[in-house]
Amino acid sequence: MTTTCLGFAALAGEKLSQTAMHMGVAFSVMYLATGSMAFGGLLAVVEPICNVIVLPFHDRLWERFRFRMENRGAAQLTTMPT
Repeated sequence: MTTTCLGFAALAGEKLSQTAMHMGVAFSVMYLATGSMAFGGLLAVVEPICNVIVLPFHDRLWERFRFRMENRGAAQLTTMPT
């Protein structure tokens, strides 16, 4: 395998691991809160789907925030007396 393939495989493994972790946490929290395995299973499936939908919006929001902060810092540097 090339380095690129190994990097892709590692990234894919990480994402699968994160998804499994989210599902496990969602199931556990709902099961502990309700005592229902059915509700736990439902949340374990719905929560990762919601994350896939919401995360791009979250990432864009933070990119805008970082961009504004970087521009604000650059503007402050240009107005500082020397």
